[in-house]
Order: sequence, then structure tokens, then C-alpha cells
Amino acid sequence: MSSTGYRAPPVQCPTEEQIATISKDLQLNLTTQDVADVKVLLGGVLKSYQRVDELVEPLPETKYPRVPGYRPAAKDNPLNAWYWRCDISGAADGILAGKKVAIKDNVAVSGVPMMNGSKILEGYVPEYDATVVTRILDAGGRIIGKSVCEDLCLSGSSFTCHKGPVHNPHDPTRSAGGSSGGSAALVAAGEVDMAIGGDQGGSIRLPACWCGVVGLKPTYGLVPYTGAIPIEISLDHLGPLARNVADCARLLQAIAGPDGLDSRHMLACPAGACFDEAIAGPGGFDRRQNQRGAYFDQLTADVHTKKVAIVMEGFANAESDVMQKVKDATAALAKSGITVDEVSIPEHADGVHIFQPVIEGAYETMIRGNGNGFGWNGFYSSSLQEALARGYKTHSQDMSATNKYMSVLGEYMRTHYNHIYYAKAQNLRRVLSAAYDEKLKHYDALIMPTIPFVAHKLPAENISFKGSAETTSRKSLA
Repeated sequence: MSSTGYRAPPVQCPTEEQIATISKDLQLNLTTQDVADVKVLLGGVLKSYQRVDELVEPLPETKYPRVPGYRPAAKDNPLNAWYWRCDISGAADGILAGKKVAIKDNVAVSGVPMMNGSKILEGYVPEYDATVVTRILDAGGRIIGKSVCEDLCLSGSSFTCHKGPVHNPHDPTRSAGGSSGGSAALVAAGEVDMAIGGDQGGSIRLPACWCGVVGLKPTYGLVPYTGAIPIEISLDHLGPLARNVADCARLLQAIAGPDGLDSRHMLACPAGACFDEAIAGPGGFDRRQNQRGAYFDQLTADVHTKKVAIVMEGFANAESDVMQKVKDATAALAKSGITVDEVSIPEHADGVHIFQPVIEGAYETMIRGNGNGFGWNGFYSSSLQEALARGYKTHSQDMSATNKYMSVLGEYMRTHYNHIYYAKAQNLRRVLSAAYDEKLKHYDALIMPTIPFVAHKLPAENISFKGSAETTSRKSLA
């Protein structure tokens, strides 16, 4: 492209004073002449940034027409589970035809506001559809809104969203769980047939449990995360919630499989092996022809050859009524012909301790990395990155207590311990996974409570910083 005149540079060349400050911060000991030389060198390098700024980046497709929608009035949103209402129809037929779907508000729907539960991002409107959104519409689903999620999705409860708490449909005084509380509450209340949730540390499973619906955190990389706001690349999952297993399987079938834009799938499933083996089924699978894959078909499979095991360590500190519910469920499985045993996995007790350092990655990706981070192949949303960066500069004080104390922890462990415990915990994840995998060589499933206690009461308005942080994090991980 030829230049026709002056063009404002997208990146200003740093001054010598700025270069000297950076040199001091990084302990580079640049001399005055070195600083001047760096300034000249950077002037040449920044021409590449000028060219990149001129180029048009590719975006995920927006296939189906829609209007922006609206923020519902309180009288039309009794559980405060809707963040935004819209009405987007997809294909005329498909496995999700006739199904109403809610999308968690950390997942992009083109032209529809997305705030990820946080003042940080309020006002942002993505210009692309997440892969799961396109696939739901391709499968005949109808998206009727965005569901409320927790502040930056970093909470196991349902009261940190900037727009207020999500109420449990079974008892409005109690938590719906988080961070996908809006999705679970809308499904449980019958306002939608199914919903998309996200899960890094229980955020699909916990609200599904407390709202009494079916929620699935899929195998890592099975469902593309493209177009959703990352928290920690090695922990990010999207998955289905529904009122019954059949609809959960339908939604999973519609959204699963590689899209070529999410490195999580590439990391988990080399050469697409997971997709080919997991859902190809007899005769293969072609989403474009809306053929039913293995997930839905297997619901009618013979269960008499199946074996499951109760993990005894999963009941530590469990309330008595929670223990009884799980025992009743396993008794029902045994009555249906499934073999039920008990096993011990001692490593399970260390799971929460291994998770805590790994979540340092959320600080690097979500806060310092402005929602994208670095070093992975796939789609990076530059508009989201810009919006988050501006939001952190102007509204960090408005973050939830959990996000504030996690930011302090992340920065402290970075500057004082160089994230070495993050690295060690990531290595220990393999040991933990191997312990479960060893049991799964002999059993089709492992059983334990989703969370060992019932939904807690939503806190009072004057809850302390400490109380808020504990309620949304440590307690939910107990």
C-alpha cells in the first residue's frame, strides 16, 4: 500500500528518558550513548508495527443476523440471572432445533454487550461470535440472551457480579453457585432449555450442583474456547448445562470438536486424535449434515457391563445430607445393573493445594496479559485486550475482593518467588491426573460429591472484604 501523506504512528517511539527508565528497571546498565543508540534502533523496528497496524486481522465469522437486544428490567429478571436479552435464530433444522439457549457472559456474541460480570469490561461489544455460538446456531439453536457470571468469572459463589447477585431458583436467599450461576439458574427455572458455562475450578459443576441441573466440564480441549475470555490457558473449559442428560449430550454434540483456532485442543489432542476417537462414532461424524454423534447415541447403550467407583477421599468434610444423596444415587446405579465399588486415591487430598499455585496463571493471563496473555496459537481478540487494558487502568478499584486479593497474591509470587510454585504445581498436575487415570483403567467413572456442602446463604450487603473473598474462593474449593 502506497503512502499518500502523513499517517499518525500507531506506536510512539520512546523518548531517551523513557528508555533510561526501562534500563534502570531491568538493570541493563545502559550508558547515555547506549540509550541514544536504542532510540535509533527502535525507530526502525517500529516501522513493522506501523505496517501491522495497517493490515486487517481475520475475525471469527458472524453468520446469522441479530439486533443488539436490551438489558432486562428487574421485574422481568427475578433471579437477576440475565445480563442481556437478545433473540438470535440459527439454522432451520439441526440437533438443537427448537431449543432456547443462554450464553454465559464471558463468551462473545457479536454485536451484543459483554461485561464478564465486571465493571472493568462494562460497555464492551465484541465484533465476532465465539465458536460455540456459531455451532449452536448452525445446529438450529436459538440464543435468547447472555447469562450473568461472576466478576471476571473468579468466584464460586453468585454475588460478585457488578450487576448484583444471582439468586438460587429453589431458594432465592441462597447462592446459585459460580461462576456460571446465571446459566444454571436460568436452566433450573425453565427460562431456557440449555446454556453454555465456563469452568476453570468448578464454575460449571458447582452451580449445576446447587441449582439441581446437569452440568458437564468436558475433557480439556474438546470444546473450542475460541471467543471466550481466558482465565488460565491450561484450565479453561467451556461446556453445557441442561435440565436432563439428553439435552446436555445434544448440546455437547453440537459444540465439540476442533475449530483450528484454539491451541487448547492442539495441546490436549495431537493431530485431532481426541475428536476423532471421542465422537466420530460408527461411520464417522459430519456436523454440517447434522448427524447424531456418539454422545447422544450412547444414552441408550447397555449399562450392565459398566463399572463405577466411589472415591472415598471425596467425602472428606462432607455434610451428612450430601453424603446420603450420593449414596442414594450410587444405590440407584447398582440397582440398574452397574457394578459399584469403593476406591482410595490418596493424591485427591492434595488437589486443592496443587490448584492454588496454578491459579497464579490467571493473574498473568487475565490481569497482566489483559485477557490474552502470550505464547499460544489461535485467535487473539485485540479489541477485548484493549478494552480490558483500559478497564484495569480506570476501574481496578471496582474489582471484587477475590480479584483484588488474587492480584496481590499473583504479583507477590511473581516478584518475590518468580512463579516457581506455579511451575511446580503444573508438574504435580500430571501426578494427580495419573492417579485418577490409573483407577479409570479399571472403572468407567469415578463418583464423589460435586461439593461437600449445600448452597450457602447469599451474604449481607455489609460483608467484609475477608468474608467476601473467603466465601467466593476457599469455601467453594473445600
